Amino acid sequence: MWPLQCRVVEYQDNLDSDSKSKRLCFCGIVPAVSLLCVVLLFSTLFFAQRYNEKLLRWKMNIKKLKNDNCKNQCRTGGSHALPEGIISNTSDLEMRHLWDLPMTKTIENKENASTNLFAMAVGIKQKDLVNKLVKKFLSSNFVVMLFHYDGIVDEWNDFEWNNHVIHVAVANQSKWWFAKRFLHPDIVAEYGYIFLWDEDLGVEHFHPDRYVSIIKSEGLEISQPALDSNKSEVHHQITARGRRSNVHRRIYKTGGSGKRCDESSTAPPCTGWVEMMAPVFSRAAWRCVWYMIQNDLIHAWGLDMQLGYCAQGDRTKNVGVVDAEYIVHYGHPTLGGLDVNEVSSRTKDHRVDVRRLSYRELQVFRKRWQKAVEEDDCWVDPFQ
Repeated sequence: MWPLQCRVVEYQDNLDSDSKSKRLCFCGIVPAVSLLCVVLLFSTLFFAQRYNEKLLRWKMNIKKLKNDNCKNQCRTGGSHALPEGIISNTSDLEMRHLWDLPMTKTIENKENASTNLFAMAVGIKQKDLVNKLVKKFLSSNFVVMLFHYDGIVDEWNDFEWNNHVIHVAVANQSKWWFAKRFLHPDIVAEYGYIFLWDEDLGVEHFHPDRYVSIIKSEGLEISQPALDSNKSEVHHQITARGRRSNVHRRIYKTGGSGKRCDESSTAPPCTGWVEMMAPVFSRAAWRCVWYMIQNDLIHAWGLDMQLGYCAQGDRTKNVGVVDAEYIVHYGHPTLGGLDVNEVSSRTKDHRVDVRRLSYRELQVFRKRWQKAVEEDDCWVDPFQ
C-alpha cells in the first residue's frame, strides 16, 4: 500500500505544480496583452489624429484651390452675388409680344433670324429718304433702329414698317450720342455687323445682303460703301467709287493739297480709313469702337482717324471701301439746320454752332488721345 499511496501523493503534487505554472503563465500573459492593447490604442489614436490632420489639410488645400479658381474666374462686374448659371451676359433688340410665347428655335427660323443691325439718326424732314433706306434693310431681314434727333415719332405712323422698327427719340442729339447710350456691345452682341448711318443717303444701287457677303469674303472689319462721285458730296477721295475692283483699301495721291499717298503709306487718310457718314463695323470692331467713343463728345470728330486701332489687326487690310455696292451722299444739312417752311426773323440757324462745336471736339479728342498714350506705360502702338 505504501508505494501506491506515494504515487498518488506524487501525482497530486504534479497536478498542483502544473496548475501553479499555468496560473503563473496566465498571470504573466495578462499584463503583456494589456500593455500591447494600450500600445495599440495609443498608436491608433496617434495615427488617427495624424490622419485627421492630413485630411483636414487636404480639405483646406482643396478649398483654397477652389477659392483661388473662383478668384481667378472672369466674372462681369456686379454679377459676383449671383450663381454663375443664372447670369445673362448679353441682350439683343428683338421685340417680344406681351402675350405670345417665345417661338421655339428651329433650324428654319434660326436661319431667318436677324443677324445684322441697321441704326440711323433721322429727322422728319428726310422722311422720303429714310423710308427708302428702312425698306431696303428690312427686306434683307436686318433689325432696324431709328434715332429721332428731332423728337418726332408719331408722324412716321403712316409707313407700314413703323411698328417693325425700334424708335428712340431724344431731341437735338447726334448719331454718336445715341450710339454710346443705346448700342452697348453687350446689347448688340447678337449681330454680326452694325451699320451706323446718316439719313441723307441714296441706296438705289446698294444691296445689304450682297454688301455683307463682300465684306465677309474680303475680311473687312470696318468698311463703308463707296460714293457715286457724280451725284455725291465727296469730302475725301478715298470714299469715291472705283470701277475696276469690288473693294479698295487705299488711294494714291502724288500732288495737290493735303497729304501725299503712295504705296508706302500705312496711315489714314491714305489707307485704313472710312468716313463717318456710313460706317459698317463687325461685332468685334464695334466692341472696340464703342469704348473709344467719348461720352461727352457727341459729334465724334477725330474718331475716324483712330478707327484703324479697332480693325482687329492690320488696318491696311481690314479696313476698306466697297466699290461694288455704292451709295449717294446728298449732303443735306440736318442737325441744327433750318426748315425753309418755318423760317422767321427770330429763327436761328444752328449749323454754324454745330460746326464750331465739332471743331472744338476734334481738338479735345486729339489731346485726350495723346494724353492717354503718354500715361499708359503698358500700351504699345501697333502702327509705330
